[in-house]
Amino acid sequence: MSRSAKFDSAQIIDVTSRLIARDGPALATMARIAAEAGAPTGSIYHRFSSRDVLLGEVWLAAAEGFQTAFGEKLRGRDPWRAGLDAALMVAERARTHTAEARILLLHRRDDFLRGRWPEPLALRADALKRQLETGMQDFCQRLLGAVDPPALRALRFAIVDIPMAAVLPHLRAQEDLPLSIESLIRVGYEAVIAHAGKSPAKANR
Repeated sequence: MSRSAKFDSAQIIDVTSRLIARDGPALATMARIAAEAGAPTGSIYHRFSSRDVLLGEVWLAAAEGFQTAFGEKLRGRDPWRAGLDAALMVAERARTHTAEARILLLHRRDDFLRGRWPEPLALRADALKRQLETGMQDFCQRLLGAVDPPALRALRFAIVDIPMAAVLPHLRAQEDLPLSIESLIRVGYEAVIAHAGKSPAKANR
């Protein structure tokens, strides 16, 4: 009877995510990951053929988790409220999934896997990018009634750039996000969307 594996892939990704969130991807060597997990290095290599593949999986897990939650907010029935909920979710998610937020907002994708990505990882990353672009375009049409560059820039500024600017200083300082973050994000969202010509009433017409 074979023994069940003590460390599965999800556990190793989770441990690596926490290590990277704390110390950055450059310091996430296989030896440190194994020590953090309390696992033999061989157990890590048994599930991930290289450090690059493991770190690529860490980035993809974070990006997929965030993008799924973000997309669910954008599919809300009321487009004006859905956009606000997506913007507010950035702060909420940073509180509840801090490692994920630090991975995505404090580092670039190329910090995790330099050079050419293995094809399976590259395909997943490209699919994520296309999914995000399509989701933003579809939502821009719903909310602002257009998908031209000015509308897309306004939407991105309202639901991505403003929340990131509010959250980033606190992530860099490794401090808790103040409760005032949400009110700042809300004010910014309302101002930008109003400037783009949509009030809550107009967005629901």
